[in-house]
Amino acid sequence: MSSPAFWLRCEKKEFERRAALTPTTAKRLIDAGFQITVERDKQRIFDDAEYEAVGCTLVENNSWPTAPLTAPVIGLKELPESDDPLPHTHIQFAHCFKQQAGWSKVLSRFHRGGGALYDLEFLNDASGRRVAAFGFHAGFAGAAAGALALASRRKGESLGLLTPFENESAMVSNVRELLGGSGKGVKALVIGALGRCGRGAVDLFRKIGLNEDDILKWDMAETAKGGPFPEILDVDIFVNCIYLTSQIPAGTNRRLSVIVDVSCDTTNPYNPIPVYSINTTFDKPTVPVDVGSKNPPLSVISIDHLPTLLPREASEQFSADLLPSLLEFPNRHEARVWLDAEKLFRAKLAEAVKVEGL
Repeated sequence: MSSPAFWLRCEKKEFERRAALTPTTAKRLIDAGFQITVERDKQRIFDDAEYEAVGCTLVENNSWPTAPLTAPVIGLKELPESDDPLPHTHIQFAHCFKQQAGWSKVLSRFHRGGGALYDLEFLNDASGRRVAAFGFHAGFAGAAAGALALASRRKGESLGLLTPFENESAMVSNVRELLGGSGKGVKALVIGALGRCGRGAVDLFRKIGLNEDDILKWDMAETAKGGPFPEILDVDIFVNCIYLTSQIPAGTNRRLSVIVDVSCDTTNPYNPIPVYSINTTFDKPTVPVDVGSKNPPLSVISIDHLPTLLPREASEQFSADLLPSLLEFPNRHEARVWLDAEKLFRAKLAEAVKVEGL
């Protein structure tokens, strides 16, 4: 009987430096009898040598299409667009189970190739909570990006290229420095403050020096009345960590300068800012809101992979949380996490087959 295996593919999304498997978790899997193959990747935060040192087999970049069909291919972000059939088993964030743009075409590739998809977003424990998520680091990095955008705004500039930080300490130091040494005096509102993402945003604001009273922490109790919420206009930075069901009031007498939409819910009819409908990127992190020439500027950050601003720490946390489920993968036909994920895939695949007329 052959050993269980995983094939870690490279990431093709621009600026993406995270990894689904870190050298730490790769070693744990190897110690448990797995064979781990890793594609060389200069973009990844972890050096190839770090994987080699723990016993991984290194192969050429983007060579997964030639991998044995018995080796599940694991990655983070979605695969580049293509019509090629997919015969392998893939573990990744696919962004195609909620009928996002192009969802049926993505799933049709698995139908034509006979492969399978286990979407990381839908690996849930018995209580329905995701077994692994980047939420905390998304909130932490999103709040940092918002503070950096505010610092740029104070100089009459737009926020330029965002580059990943080596660690949390470097990020906090940089943000504090650009705010003049501390975030004291800055006022922020976090909606979804009790969730993973919200806790991350609150943690960043504390570490850059905001007064506790200047960090408004809202969750279900505060938003239950329904909006609009005029309080949003009275802060410098608003970080949204939930799927809003009410629009922000369009007031002109406002303090608000920066909105960070960590949810990146661009197609929601109750999008936090109705005039913003695109995801921003690390090279162009903000999009201006048309508020008229006589009103103070307002910008939105809507980057859909914010945790890559802290790629090493975010990857280590996510991969460690995913590890127990990965260890169960050889018995996926009996392990509830994987059984439920495959059931969902089969249901979505059947919907896609109908839509595509296959």
